[in-house]
Amino acid sequence: MKAFEYATALSPASARDLVADRGAYLAGGNDLLGRLKEYIESPEILVNIKSLPGLDQIERGQNFWTIGSLVTVARIEQDAEIRSAFPGLHDAAAEIASPQIRNVATVGGNLAQHSRCWYYRQRDVQCLKKNGDLCYARNSDNRYHSLFSGNDCISPVVSSLATAFAALDATAVVLRNGEEQRWSMAQLYADAWKMRLAHNSLQPGDLVLRVEIPANRPRSVYLQVSDKHTFDWALVSCAAAADYVDGKLVRPRVALGSISPVPHQVEAANDFLEGKALDDPTVATAADMILAGAHPLDHNAYKVPMAHVLIRRALLKLKG
Repeated sequence: MKAFEYATALSPASARDLVADRGAYLAGGNDLLGRLKEYIESPEILVNIKSLPGLDQIERGQNFWTIGSLVTVARIEQDAEIRSAFPGLHDAAAEIASPQIRNVATVGGNLAQHSRCWYYRQRDVQCLKKNGDLCYARNSDNRYHSLFSGNDCISPVVSSLATAFAALDATAVVLRNGEEQRWSMAQLYADAWKMRLAHNSLQPGDLVLRVEIPANRPRSVYLQVSDKHTFDWALVSCAAAADYVDGKLVRPRVALGSISPVPHQVEAANDFLEGKALDDPTVATAADMILAGAHPLDHNAYKVPMAHVLIRRALLKLKG
């Protein structure tokens, strides 16, 4: 780890000024400190944002809930009202790492974390995401990599919260150049889909302030499959959310994680599910639509049937 300056910011504006284009924000630090120790990046200054006012709050409203970026994953897991209003979000939080990590990991950090591809994380490998010339995963060990990608890098998004937020149609509020911008989860990761160097759409100095969740999908589900039962990344994850009125879906959305650089959604499948009763043929057709066009590699073809099963199970669980 190289030497760096350290400062504590007391407002989002001062945090942005301190970071500029040479630093990094520090909250829980679970991902950032690992990257520093491995010399994957070496910012000149770390700006502690844990004292920024209001960003550790959960606001409950009739139409929208707001979760600040400094809210810990543990608080989401332990909040009884979140569990009741957004059970899929609660379950996604409960799947993240260990209790010790969830106690310090933040919503903003989980959304902004960098690739977990082992080629990217290896300090001596200069892969595409570190401005190299080759994606080593494409023709090597790619068992944990993407089925869909818009560029030559096949590292998938691994944020469990992003997958749940996508199904809930949540919006990230991002401070960029002094102005608040509102991004869907698709927009938050759009640059990672298009550009091999990007992990998300955040530029240097951008700060996630909060996430806004519409309260019009009272039923939600999050499922994942991992190599280990606890403290492990998802091989594939699936979130589904909707209202369920008179035995039919209203505003349904399905999102998959760990199979694409963005939370994978297919609007045609959401449109197909609108107004449908949940039965085996319907959910199987939706799963087929969501996974159409997948490009499995030598070692990750297992993700296709795994995702198909998760989609079907998640949708059927919406019935209650």
